[in-house]
Amino acid sequence: MVQPEKHYKVFFLAVVTLLVAICVAEVPLCHPRHKATVVKMDEASLTVNNELGAEMVVSWLSDHCYQCVYQPLGVVPAGPGPGIPSSVDFTVGTQHGITLQLNSSLVSLELCTVHFHFWEHGNYSLWVKNLNDSSVVNCSVVTDTETELGFPGRTVETATDTILPATPSRRLRSLDTFRGLSLVIMVFVNYGGGRYWFFRHESWNGLTVADLVFPWFVFIMGTSISLSVSSALRCGLSRFSLFTKAVWRSVQLFLIGLLIINPNYCQGPLSWDSLRIPGVLQRLAFSYLVVASLDLCVDAWWYSAREFLLYWPAWLCVIVLETVWLCLTFLLPVPDCPSGYLGPGGIGDMGQYPNCTGGAAGYVDRWLLGENHIYQTPSSRVIYKSHMPFDPEGVLGSINSVLMAFLGLQVTGIIIHCLGIISATLTKCSLNEGFIPINKNLWSLSYVTTLACFGLLLLVLIYYTVDVRRWWSGAPFYYPGMNSILVYVGHEVLEEYFPFRWRMANNQSHAEHLTQNLLATSCWVLISFLLYRKNIFWKI
Repeated sequence: MVQPEKHYKVFFLAVVTLLVAICVAEVPLCHPRHKATVVKMDEASLTVNNELGAEMVVSWLSDHCYQCVYQPLGVVPAGPGPGIPSSVDFTVGTQHGITLQLNSSLVSLELCTVHFHFWEHGNYSLWVKNLNDSSVVNCSVVTDTETELGFPGRTVETATDTILPATPSRRLRSLDTFRGLSLVIMVFVNYGGGRYWFFRHESWNGLTVADLVFPWFVFIMGTSISLSVSSALRCGLSRFSLFTKAVWRSVQLFLIGLLIINPNYCQGPLSWDSLRIPGVLQRLAFSYLVVASLDLCVDAWWYSAREFLLYWPAWLCVIVLETVWLCLTFLLPVPDCPSGYLGPGGIGDMGQYPNCTGGAAGYVDRWLLGENHIYQTPSSRVIYKSHMPFDPEGVLGSINSVLMAFLGLQVTGIIIHCLGIISATLTKCSLNEGFIPINKNLWSLSYVTTLACFGLLLLVLIYYTVDVRRWWSGAPFYYPGMNSILVYVGHEVLEEYFPFRWRMANNQSHAEHLTQNLLATSCWVLISFLLYRKNIFWKI
């Protein structure tokens, strides 16, 4: 028989649970203030109050939308009488600052513009009124409440990515640490990064944290190729045998990316009609094969001031590839698009080229692979409202990924300065005004030189602290770096399963997303550590 005290405890627990659920859901019981609209993540509520005697149209423009046209937000009717406003509630984005433009709907006369950076989940009011002079319109934003203050509102069997593995005692821990650091950040970003905007890929030009890791992974792959090839040649292995191993490894990487990573088998069996052909592992496979082949054509035994001269045939091939990229990017005729167009299409460039997303890069992918076989939802659709399919791992960008891997092959201090100068020249040290802006979607030349420069500096720092001074063992990043292919494939395949994802109480909470993504990423670090302790490595 259940004791009465237990009944009270159960009843009390149920009441407490109900109250907590009500508060989490933000119903009026816990928040008696009036909430104008239900806002989601990276959104705020804006109430526009119109005291004018005329109807007005509200439009908006994001600070990150370069040369874009204003987008309609809504219409606010005229005030019913002097000093009595009409009010309409809107939802605005909080990731970047925006400019609000208010026009008279009768004569399309601009009344005023207001620039403001709204905070996530905040409540704001925009008042539009006449002061002393009826011909002068005053617009001002008032902060009602901000419910969340924060960022505005993402031969040995141990080798994984080298042609010929070395024994763990002879490996440079800094390389595995660098690879593991890039991989851990990549996993965290792919899992959502707490849904913060700076952990999402930039819509078009520019850099976020999410845009750093993949190029660094390509960069360190090139460095690993250099060390493994030189070691194998010194051991007397033939170049042909190493080349066949490189070809076989590249084929395996490509097929894993094509048949395991890209398809979503939860939505049904594999469909060849809509299978995406490019991808992360596919690009790694192509870059790996080209750079390994170039390195095998050169005697890579010496590391001295003569290194550039020794590598002149490989440098010549890379220069030819870059010339091809430049010619196709800036000279290839693209229907209904200007020559050399590097923009996002959509509403960018004042909406003149809505179907030109990516210029030649997008055109080549659509012509060569077909629209159904490339990425359907590029990041440019968020701000620039582009609707054309565009693949950030497309054909032309793969040429520059070869350059990134080759720069990892050529790790010298002189290259750091050269890359920095080239990046500053190409971008004019600006976001959008350079000759070739930094752009992850296009894998532009300036993107590669900038990220290679950053990657080389980071590698030097890790090498000094891990391998030279031994101040740091490289943990915990060293362990996923030793099993990088397994961690990458595993995190993609098991992304939707527990313990990497579970149903959250509040899907619009950064804190819950951040907790889930950090725990999921930590699980893969723990898995890689346990596999390391068991001496289990996935070798391709």
